[in-house]
Amino acid sequence: MSKKYRFETLCLHSCNNSDLFGDSTAPPLHRTSAFIFKNTKHAADLFALKKSGNIYSRINSPTQQILEEKLASLEGGAAALAFSSGTAAIHYTIINICSTGDEIIAAKNLYGGTYTMFDGILPQFGITVKFVNQNDPNNFEKAITSETRGIYIEAIGNPSLDFTDIEAVAGIARKHNLPLIVDATFASPYLLQSIEYGADIVLHSLSKWIGGHGTAIGGAVIDAGKFNWKDPKFTLYNKPDPSYHDVRYGHDFKEQDCPAFSIRMRLVPLRNLGACISPDNAWIFLQGLETLSIRMERHCQNAFETAKYLKKHHSVKWVRYPGLKDDPSYPIASRYLKKGSGGMVVFGIKGGEKAGARFIDNLKLFSHAANVGDAKSLAIHPATSTHAQLSPKQRKEGGVGDDLVRLSIGIEHIDDIIKDIKQALEKI
Repeated sequence: MSKKYRFETLCLHSCNNSDLFGDSTAPPLHRTSAFIFKNTKHAADLFALKKSGNIYSRINSPTQQILEEKLASLEGGAAALAFSSGTAAIHYTIINICSTGDEIIAAKNLYGGTYTMFDGILPQFGITVKFVNQNDPNNFEKAITSETRGIYIEAIGNPSLDFTDIEAVAGIARKHNLPLIVDATFASPYLLQSIEYGADIVLHSLSKWIGGHGTAIGGAVIDAGKFNWKDPKFTLYNKPDPSYHDVRYGHDFKEQDCPAFSIRMRLVPLRNLGACISPDNAWIFLQGLETLSIRMERHCQNAFETAKYLKKHHSVKWVRYPGLKDDPSYPIASRYLKKGSGGMVVFGIKGGEKAGARFIDNLKLFSHAANVGDAKSLAIHPATSTHAQLSPKQRKEGGVGDDLVRLSIGIEHIDDIIKDIKQALEKI
């Protein structure tokens, strides 16, 4: 769709492909596992990549394609792929770049599940991940070796809310011809288009603000389509793939039509390992996308007011929110986040872990849940839940102290949100 349209309009009108929509004004839901071929030649052409089309819902479906085209449009990317979860999207991204003996440089302030994947699972398959302090971009460059194949960051760290200087890290990645991978889940495409600042691959957990209602699990990868995969160090893109007609992904496709990273991800990890998104979940996320801009405005407004309230409360030691002028991330975050600073607030509660537990147990409006980005407000104590699998040292390095309480601020009336926080704090 024409770039003259603004983000809010693209949420509703991008991907008006009549072949996908038919006569429907809303995205159709294709509950089918397979698709009928016109004849044997048509089937052969699809499998040989001579024609594009649908084969099997593990690889693609019209409902999924609508979602992918919308996500690519909203992020300013060349292509997108949807998956069964955000963690599947992360895993497939890494194995779509790395082979045994390769390594990734990653920020330390990652979501606990991502950290565990990088620290405990990928090494089982010979892929090493080095963790560095993301607050100084030079740390990424210092860690680069001849085996490095990419740099991985979260735009807004989970749960510390540190904002990484994407442009600075992208400059280092370009200097060494490495792809920059950005998990932008906590920002959403409404607040941040990471490709604009140099990201080559953007990840989202669709389960969060994009879905917006806590009703489905899914993930997405958006490919900027600009990275040079012909560099010989990326062997997966330069050597013939015997499993797929000896194709060389970095050479045998027109990058503007079929970006090498995206086409390989669909044909190899997704096709053969199968972490596909269900058509129902794809359809649910399409509903969420239509109201993303409106919801994000309220999330940001409410989170900012919540952060200001917590700053003044006598039971609170500290507050992190990128939109507060005295927040350590404000000087960097304010350069990128022009529409708002996100829907997350974290704070340190006096009394540590026990006080945090009492606070959460006494909340009435907030739900105690291991999720974020819901229209409803949520709360959790990360050190004993989402990041419990990390060692105390790893949690400390990632900014997850025992006193940290994570709040995902919803779109309820702000007076009701603050009233609930106030009464829970009074009971600690």
